[in-house]
Amino acid sequence: MKKAVTFGEIMLRLAPEGYYRFVQADKYGATYGGGEANVAVSLANFGVDARFVTKLPEHEIGQAAVNSLRRFGVDTDYITRGGDRVGIYFLEKGASQRPSKVIYDRAGSSIATAASDDFDWDRIFDGVDWFHFTGITPALGDNVARITLEALKAAKDKGIDVSCDLNYRKNLWSKQKAGEVMTKLMPYVDVCIANEEDANDVFGIKAENTDVSGGKLNYDGYRQVACGLAEKFGFKKVAITLRTSISANDNKWAAMLYDGKDYYFSKSYDVHIVDRVGGGDSFGAGLIYSLLEGFDMQSSLEFAVAASCLKHSIEGDFNMVSVSEVQKLAKGDGSGRVQR
Repeated sequence: MKKAVTFGEIMLRLAPEGYYRFVQADKYGATYGGGEANVAVSLANFGVDARFVTKLPEHEIGQAAVNSLRRFGVDTDYITRGGDRVGIYFLEKGASQRPSKVIYDRAGSSIATAASDDFDWDRIFDGVDWFHFTGITPALGDNVARITLEALKAAKDKGIDVSCDLNYRKNLWSKQKAGEVMTKLMPYVDVCIANEEDANDVFGIKAENTDVSGGKLNYDGYRQVACGLAEKFGFKKVAITLRTSISANDNKWAAMLYDGKDYYFSKSYDVHIVDRVGGGDSFGAGLIYSLLEGFDMQSSLEFAVAASCLKHSIEGDFNMVSVSEVQKLAKGDGSGRVQR
């Protein structure tokens, strides 16, 4: 069985029921999620031995976060316990032309106060094949950026493949700070994952003649972005998700993959969204799984996009689908007919 490690923050997600706005809500549903935790759950559902690493407080809310991972088979043995709080994010679902909104309450969370000696990377990476993180993790503070760099160095010393989803978050750091920090981390990355805005926000590499809010994507521009990223940092592969937003409820969803020689584009899905949070994470997990399993480039891309397409139909951060469900969609069965 392949082994993968992800490192980041898991947060308590509080969301009004249905499409209620924050100012209307008198009760909130509570679940857990976060970029790297979402990837770990997806990988565990695909049969990968997935290990999630973070720091959480010892109280019951911290334990509830741990339990939310354990129920899906994620290895939580290397989660450090300590600190005072679990980060929180509030989610208001958008509809039609009203966009979704996220409000963060994560300052001072346990992982944001972590120290280098909280993590023994030599033990954490024992027997591991893949390491994944996102740009959210080093954005939590200079201390966490330093820990991320230490993890990357340890991973490369052991010959572990490394992937990074750029995941720029303007509420955590400036574009300038993101560029400075991420530039130091990228030499350790083999597979870079980005969306239509990340490459520009973090590294100033932009797709030409593209208007994501107006529904116009220029595929030649994305070829240039992927090539530019690979040339700048020496990535073995660059994946870019291609989302065309029709409304908050309806998107077109596809992706491209560049392996240093050839460019691959997936089929495009018309997605009616139930919950789009975690969509990029489910793509990353699908790509990691398919590459670990030795799929060819086109098949790897199609699996990742199909996995992410299905995630948009599932409430919560986690993508609770199986390999067979993803493969069925990737092979062309998107009818949604009742399975009896």
